Amino acid sequence: QVQLIESGGGSVQAGGSLRLSCEASGRTYDGACMAWFRQIPGKEREGIARIAPGGGDSAYGDSVKGRFTISRARSTLYLQMNNLKPEDTAMYYCATTEGMGFCGLEQSHYNVWGQGTQVTVSS
Repeated sequence: QVQLIESGGGSVQAGGSLRLSCEASGRTYDGACMAWFRQIPGKEREGIARIAPGGGDSAYGDSVKGRFTISRARSTLYLQMNNLKPEDTAMYYCATTEGMGFCGLEQSHYNVWGQGTQVTVSS
């Protein structure tokens, strides 16, 4: 069983930066894709960034492209968020999969999720 724990969220003013971390523990899968999603209450969870096992293949959602950067080191996933905007306010989740699967920005590609960390951006 793989477990994910996010950290690094908080409150920041518009234009500021935050760095989120996601620590994986348990029976991790070396070939697993990892991703970041975010969700506003009452809205569908949005895929914002994903990274392949080797760390050299990354993809981003249009809403964060050019501002956010995803990276990974062994069992830790990171999300560097720069030039934050009020519309970035959401609960942020990291995700991975047990076994082989698709590696994209759709919820259905992942079956292991963290508890989430809250990001609040004020104007």
